[in-house]
Amino acid sequence: MLSKTENTARYDHMIDHPARNIVIVGGGIVGCTTAYYLASHPKFDPTSTTITLIEASKYGVAQGASGKAGGLVAKWAYPKELVNVSFPEHVRLAEEHDGARRWGWRFVNCGSWAGRGELPSSAGEPGSGVGAGGRRKSLEKTLGLSTESADSDERRLRAATGLPEDLNWVRAELTEAYSPMAPAGATAQVHPYLFTTSMLELARERGVRVVQGKVTAIDTDSSGSARHVVGVTYVPADTDTPEKMRATEVVVAAGVWAPTLVPALPIVGTRAHSITIRPRPGTRIAPYVLFTEIALPAAGGRARRASPEIYARPTDEVYCCGPGDDSPVPETVDDVQVDQAACESIREHVASISRELGDGEVDKRQACFLPVVSTGGGPIVGEAGEIAKGLIIATGHTCWGICNAPGTAKALAELVFEGKIKCANLNKLKPSHFL
Repeated sequence: MLSKTENTARYDHMIDHPARNIVIVGGGIVGCTTAYYLASHPKFDPTSTTITLIEASKYGVAQGASGKAGGLVAKWAYPKELVNVSFPEHVRLAEEHDGARRWGWRFVNCGSWAGRGELPSSAGEPGSGVGAGGRRKSLEKTLGLSTESADSDERRLRAATGLPEDLNWVRAELTEAYSPMAPAGATAQVHPYLFTTSMLELARERGVRVVQGKVTAIDTDSSGSARHVVGVTYVPADTDTPEKMRATEVVVAAGVWAPTLVPALPIVGTRAHSITIRPRPGTRIAPYVLFTEIALPAAGGRARRASPEIYARPTDEVYCCGPGDDSPVPETVDDVQVDQAACESIREHVASISRELGDGEVDKRQACFLPVVSTGGGPIVGEAGEIAKGLIIATGHTCWGICNAPGTAKALAELVFEGKIKCANLNKLKPSHFL
């Protein structure tokens, strides 16, 4: 929530504070990457400026979608003005910091696969992959592909007769069509947890401080010509007593929980379940990302279809996710519930087209909430000056948070230290269009 303070007396006891204190709320990919870009900006001076990241989870950073996503990085993602900054920044970061080793950066093939699935004779009717307590929602990942491209892909998909020779982990005899979704060099991947934690490690090396605690309010003051932020109220992890932290700028990068601090934000959550599978030792998994359409055996006279996304990772681990659902957002990231039946359905779906995945061991069964702008568009990136000067919003990145974090972070670092965003025209993402 936003708290209004008519004077800053409660902060006066905090002597020897620097001239500038930037507070980032949220230790997901957007928050951690923003911390890195702020601390890397040429105008950052640690003698006069502090940067503090506050994370609520008792388990540390990257406990939400940033640690449980697929890690896709694509030139065909959306919105284009943010992607056009983010993709080359991903390439640069990987080159400068050995991203291939540190966070699994690599280019991958990306395609649509359609065909039949075969279930063991002992299997019952397959589930949908939708979590209990919610209705099915699309993750809308392929919206970044143009309509013309999608129509062309559909024509090629129906005309296709086989798989690429090196796509060795789906059953050729079950394949009806395969079509590349993007040209070579247009799709890459990272391991999201490793990327997020690496960004934070690099930020800490540059002087960023990390505090474990839950921010309960952004404090503002109306003295002067306009209302402005003066700090945050937070509850440290080791106590129940609220404390104050002075701030000249507050970056709200709390994902789906951002409205708890800025209620006017039109952010809702989509829960997504996923699993990771480790194939048997010695099994090599070719570097492909597949968007599938699987016709499952009919049960009770009803035809069933499933559309899991499957991401091969450099370690031969495979990430698989199902559809989203609209179950209620819990109070904190640590309270997210995992529906084991939804995870099992995802396993059955991918095993129905791949012996390698069917024979592998499920390593993780997990769920996360993606922040979605309920009014359409987004993400929301920029200063919410209409509410308070120094209040900066960065949320609503849907399924493209990992992809678009570097562009978001670069833009915010420019906004904080140079007074305006220079790397791209992000006017349509300004908070004023959504609040």
